[in-house]
Amino acid sequence: MGPRNQSTVTEFIIAGFSGIHHVQPILYVLLLFTYLLIITGNVVVFLVIQLQPHLHVPMYFFISVLSFLELWYTAVTIPKMLSNLLNMRKSISFSGCLLQVYFFHSLGITETLLLASMAYDRYLAICTPLHYPTIMTSQRCIKLATACWLCGFLYPVPEIIVISRLPFCGPNVIEHIFCDLSPLLSLACTDTAASIILDFSLNASMVSGPVVLIVFSYVKIIRVILKIQSSEGRRKAFSTCATHLIVVVMFFGSVGFMYMRLTKSYSVNYDKCLAVIYSVITPLCNPVIYSLRNKEIKKAIWKIAIRKQTSTKQDQVCSVLSH
Repeated sequence: MGPRNQSTVTEFIIAGFSGIHHVQPILYVLLLFTYLLIITGNVVVFLVIQLQPHLHVPMYFFISVLSFLELWYTAVTIPKMLSNLLNMRKSISFSGCLLQVYFFHSLGITETLLLASMAYDRYLAICTPLHYPTIMTSQRCIKLATACWLCGFLYPVPEIIVISRLPFCGPNVIEHIFCDLSPLLSLACTDTAASIILDFSLNASMVSGPVVLIVFSYVKIIRVILKIQSSEGRRKAFSTCATHLIVVVMFFGSVGFMYMRLTKSYSVNYDKCLAVIYSVITPLCNPVIYSLRNKEIKKAIWKIAIRKQTSTKQDQVCSVLSH
């Protein structure tokens, strides 16, 4: 690998949604609307859980952390994607590109670990219900969430160091919708086989570990659920886990296909479609899935909405009487 000072590229051009210039205004409106929904949905879920004391239990704690995470995860890429849809020159500086790669991967890894922690929480709640309150304490939840964030932000550092030292001498067009490792490696002016192996090894270990834990947890959970005598009990237990499983399949499915491969050659449109799924669609679906499929969160949202409406009416009545 060549040192960093061999690079002559100081900025990259992000190809984005190329070849569809005539519909870019429509794409901009759709993406902006989706981003506003992501922000609104995740903020609502986070605030509802924080404001309702009866939701201060491990399962909802992890959901609130996931919602908080999604706000930052989408902020790394979507605002720049929106800006690129409006600008003819879709440029990003070399350091800006590396920062986008770093934070996108850091937050993605944090989400991976967080989803595994949520599976572990469901395993303890269903398979060891008597010991669950003493094992999954509020302090344990905070420590688990903190460990997810710390590991997430430390894990991509070797990749960023390696790619920052690669020589980039042109071309500088990234065939993607944002800066990412695979399209960056394809632009390096040197043999990147070692970098690809390192990238694959780190991604494989980071994805496979949580996946094994999640699969193990749900195999145990399903065995316990099938032994429940009452059909209502089985339905309730399956319903509790179904929301988490939907999010896990969407996230790990798209991420696995994108990052676990030993080649730098890739289908541009294939990768762009996958990127839209895990960077836009999944963060949009998470608050919808957790709020619409969860009775407690729905009740809490209605409770807060009715209380707000009642408070507004009382303020209006007081204002009329005072005049």
